[in-house]
Amino acid sequence: MPTDTRTVVGHSAADKVLLYGGLPLLGGTLGFFLPRIADWATGLRWFPWQGPLELVAGWDAWWVQLIMIAVGLVAGFFLGAMAMDDTLRITVTNGDVELLKNEKTTVVAREKVAAVFLDGKELVLQDRDSAELVREKHDQLKGDTVKIGAAFRAHGYPWSDGGDPYADRFRRWVEDDPELPPAVNAVLRARSKAFSDAKKDDLRELRAEVGKLGYVVRDQDKKQYWRPAGR
Repeated sequence: MPTDTRTVVGHSAADKVLLYGGLPLLGGTLGFFLPRIADWATGLRWFPWQGPLELVAGWDAWWVQLIMIAVGLVAGFFLGAMAMDDTLRITVTNGDVELLKNEKTTVVAREKVAAVFLDGKELVLQDRDSAELVREKHDQLKGDTVKIGAAFRAHGYPWSDGGDPYADRFRRWVEDDPELPPAVNAVLRARSKAFSDAKKDDLRELRAEVGKLGYVVRDQDKKQYWRPAGR
């Protein structure tokens, strides 16, 4: 296979049409009908926010409706752009893997990859010491996940249909686990708090810190499971 060929998963033409076409159209339609919807809701005396609804219901001038349609179109476009930005784009070549999400690009050289697999909704790349090079949530529907495996196989990557080759080595973390160094327990304790605070960025950063300390952590139902890296 020529080295300049590439396979891309994510950001398909259908996705772009739906997000950049469908959402603005929906927003514009909502803007057009908003005064009518508000007028209907004012007849339901139990419905909250009657004051603002009566104000919106009075916006029946043609130029006001044009403004509302324009606002809906722009809002729909920006929502589409945000959704597209949050969608993982996977580009696989014979030489490397490129992951693009939230304007952040991660590139992993082919020679570093010893295993590739899906762990639930996450794509994982491992190195030869079983440490994780990448763990990123993908956005494919369940029926479309086969495209991810097919992309990696097409370029000769070691795709694992059975998931993590070291899955049986994971153990559930308990606070101050005696089998872990104090530094690792401290990071996992901080990650546990980040779960309850719903801080996704902190979870990612702390996962990387665990990796630097020679361990791998995976999450399931807001519980942490760990194993040592290395064969």
